[in-house]
Amino acid sequence: MAAAERAPGLAVTFGAGGASDTATWPGVLLHVAAGQPASPFVPSGPFTATWEGFVNSELRSEYTFHVEASGEVQLEVNGAPVALGKSPGGTNAVAGLSGGPVKLSKGANALRVTYKSPAMGDAFVRLYWSNTETPRNPVPLSVLTHDDSAGLKKGALLREGRGMFMDLRCVHCHDAGTGDKVPELAMDAPSFSGIGSRLGASWMAKWIADPASVRPGTPMPRMVHGADGPGQAKAMAAFLSSLREPAVAAPKEGDAEQGKALYEKLHCVSCHVAPEGGEADASKVSQKHVKSKFRPGALAAFLMRPSEHFAWIRMPDFRLSAEEASHLAAYLTKHAEGEAPGDDAVDAALRDEGRKLVETTGCLQCHALPGAKASGGAKALAQMPADKWSGGCMAETAAGGKVPAYTLTSAQREALRAFAASDRASLGRHVASEFLERQASALGCAECHGKHEGFPGWELLGGKLRPEWAAAFIAGKPMSKPRPWLESRMPGFPAYAAGMAEGLATRHGWPSVTPAEPAASADLAEKGRKLVSANGGFSCVSCHGVADFGATAVFEAPGINLALSHERLQPDYYRRWLRSPLSLDPNTKMPVYFDEQGKSPLSEFFDGDGPATIHAIWEYLKLGQKMPKPE
Repeated sequence: MAAAERAPGLAVTFGAGGASDTATWPGVLLHVAAGQPASPFVPSGPFTATWEGFVNSELRSEYTFHVEASGEVQLEVNGAPVALGKSPGGTNAVAGLSGGPVKLSKGANALRVTYKSPAMGDAFVRLYWSNTETPRNPVPLSVLTHDDSAGLKKGALLREGRGMFMDLRCVHCHDAGTGDKVPELAMDAPSFSGIGSRLGASWMAKWIADPASVRPGTPMPRMVHGADGPGQAKAMAAFLSSLREPAVAAPKEGDAEQGKALYEKLHCVSCHVAPEGGEADASKVSQKHVKSKFRPGALAAFLMRPSEHFAWIRMPDFRLSAEEASHLAAYLTKHAEGEAPGDDAVDAALRDEGRKLVETTGCLQCHALPGAKASGGAKALAQMPADKWSGGCMAETAAGGKVPAYTLTSAQREALRAFAASDRASLGRHVASEFLERQASALGCAECHGKHEGFPGWELLGGKLRPEWAAAFIAGKPMSKPRPWLESRMPGFPAYAAGMAEGLATRHGWPSVTPAEPAASADLAEKGRKLVSANGGFSCVSCHGVADFGATAVFEAPGINLALSHERLQPDYYRRWLRSPLSLDPNTKMPVYFDEQGKSPLSEFFDGDGPATIHAIWEYLKLGQKMPKPE
């Protein structure tokens, strides 16, 4: 394959228990907890993993490769062995395994890493490289590519089919018998409780009759069909419209201009087509319908608490104030199409017909309604052989009756059938890195990260953030904002947070729970305090605050308060960042303090030993909000 046609990342093949699976991976970085599967498509237990692809160099260069791993690992570059190591007893980490300098040719250099997990304990492997200009860092995704293969195509098809099975909530009708090991199998749909207080009847009727015409790509199927479909949808909407909650005080009328400014600050167009214009985009949710969808006051309430009636909603929670939500709602409704829902009386006969339809067409398999029972009768997944996945809800045209009609492309149907042809055991295996890949794509994380100011590059986050801090941050829990000077804000995704934080860590070779560290050394912490000070230190306090002590002289770019660093950062990332910030972020304003050999210019501390200097500052950072005031 021509170099220009190669895809980014490496191809990795997992093998365990006689099964194998091939996927695309961002680098040779992996952590699998003891007793867990390396992939949803291979069983738990000891496994092998083989990464293959190319490391691309703009010029002829020389690099030294370093591996940290448990178990057994072998590294080859251009077919020649570079490093080989095996941990004693099969459980301890291979510490500091390095080969000699390797000469890379200009262009693509073949890379192969073969890994065998230990017999006991966690499995992990992390590949780094370095040379005279670049200190030790993970080999970046930007220089890794791979060729396509039949194994990759098969793996991608299985992953798409498995993901669609979960996104379409198939398990809500067809019991998989796998329990609750995989979080997405429990994904809900909007609750019907009080829905009439939130949504307009006319919009609901249009949505029920043909969801895909309102929102292309929605997982919501048509539940009513044929000539009677529109009438049945109207009856169902009439019933749902009758489900009201006690009236709440109407929100204060917002200002549309302020709402537009806030809309831009929050980068809403990353996921939405703005209501006042813009071309239709199947990858984004249009907001042209919001006026006819939401009852008066309901849009502002939704913007304040988007997951209140739908835990797994993809709409982020920006923790808006009532005033902010009112301004946004005013902007959205000013430019949206249609008319706001009124308080039309509900016809009793139509409402009763709608109730029966809601209770018998399968709506309650996904949507909760207190006091109502879902209709059963669908076959368990085990009773559905692969050769039967062409009829019913998988039929090319609507089957009629009570069968859901999904708007699927031929490629999507092919993926679902490929998944059906597998042993489907993957529905009982949760792998956080897979969860991360699916949900980060669905939530559009990369639409902001790496594209807007203050949003770090997505590919760096797993190696940067502690999973505990990341989980709280992604969930939107109250905490100190790392960059309070930025107008944009990180929204919350409560249902997704734990799985994404775990996936970020394990996909970058780190455990889902950060190992405990010894308490801070008082002597080293005091040296660290002096090192960050302006008097004889690096003068970090010029840009960085320290707990309640503010930065002294921010000339160009403010820095994150140092009291937040220890709870946020992976220790490895901290060391690499302080050693050479430009190698991680070429646009950073953070100065480089250490020379090419890693020596510190402050020779009075540890005789200029770089690692010792960096460690002393870390000991000071460990004190968090209790850090004593620097000089």
